[in-house]
Amino acid sequence: MQNANPDTSPAQPQPWFRTKAGRIALSILMPLFTFFLLWQGFLFLRDSEAPQIVIVLVAILWGVGGVALLFTILNLVVEQLPEVLRQNIQPFVFVGPALLLLTWFLALPAFRTLLLSFQDATGRKFTGIENYIFAFTDRVMLEAFRNNLLWMLVGTFFCVSLGLLIAVLADRSRYENIYKAIIFMPMAISFVGAGVIWKFVYTYKGEGAGISEIGLLNAVVLALGGTSQPWLQQPPWNNLFLIVIMVWLQTGFAMVIISSAIKGISSEVLEAARVDGANEFQVFFRIIIPSIQGTLLTVTTTIVIFSLKLFDIVRVMTGGNNGTNVIANEFYLQRFTYGHAGRASAIAIVLLLAVVPVMVYNLRQFRDRKAFL
Repeated sequence: MQNANPDTSPAQPQPWFRTKAGRIALSILMPLFTFFLLWQGFLFLRDSEAPQIVIVLVAILWGVGGVALLFTILNLVVEQLPEVLRQNIQPFVFVGPALLLLTWFLALPAFRTLLLSFQDATGRKFTGIENYIFAFTDRVMLEAFRNNLLWMLVGTFFCVSLGLLIAVLADRSRYENIYKAIIFMPMAISFVGAGVIWKFVYTYKGEGAGISEIGLLNAVVLALGGTSQPWLQQPPWNNLFLIVIMVWLQTGFAMVIISSAIKGISSEVLEAARVDGANEFQVFFRIIIPSIQGTLLTVTTTIVIFSLKLFDIVRVMTGGNNGTNVIANEFYLQRFTYGHAGRASAIAIVLLLAVVPVMVYNLRQFRDRKAFL
């Protein structure tokens, strides 16, 4: 009996995109096509005179859909690679676009600013360290450094202290959520909006018969029999009145973060301390404070960075006049009012150097507490 022959039918040809040449072609063409679409969307948003609603819809579609398409295409391309290459390259598919954006929007502008800081007002002639000499010797700049130091010390102290105090007291109240919501509410207001609000509080209309005072603080002073004052025109006290706005805005932030840390303390430890005879002050300073020390440092450094970069409040309230200038506002004036790109760039680099040590300290704290894996 003759044995049946095995199946000798010809193998089906593979689709072109599964062949080696096809995969190489896809690896090149698909990302290029994706970047072409994204570039065309950018050109449309930049140059189009279409109705505003159309531009908004295209921007949403271009931003969200473009990012999703980019990740999808890159992931498909990487999956066509051999196993060893795929395992090594695939993580960078998701990290790569973020790194490119950080490089384009942060690293390169910082490097360009550094180059401009050694050039003249037009950015065409090399002047050495002349702009940095101005930054550290000019009277206005020294005043700005002094004011930023005042904001950093006084503002940070009161923000963290009041946030800690409110967090501890609210934790013992049955109306905790209501109190916290009220205190946190200013965080929903922009810094410009807060400046406008408080400008009405400090408004000084002037002296004279028949002139009514519209500033809230001066209205209260007049009602108590006092004399209205130009609060924002009296250095150095006007800086303290501006710092009050920062405290009003940032205390809620400090309170929320510190409160979450306090709730993480074991209630058994607190009760055991009280049973052993510790009073509330001893519980607070010997148990609560040491337990949330890391959180306090994080909140403090975050507010310090904010105080160093402060701009909106001063710009809206005083414009930096009457001894209230700060570093960021002087940068704005040098670049957009006086048109001196070199000095403005030097001030920006000085501000960056002032912020970097605080950021590095923050990152080390995160690493020590294993916040980063």
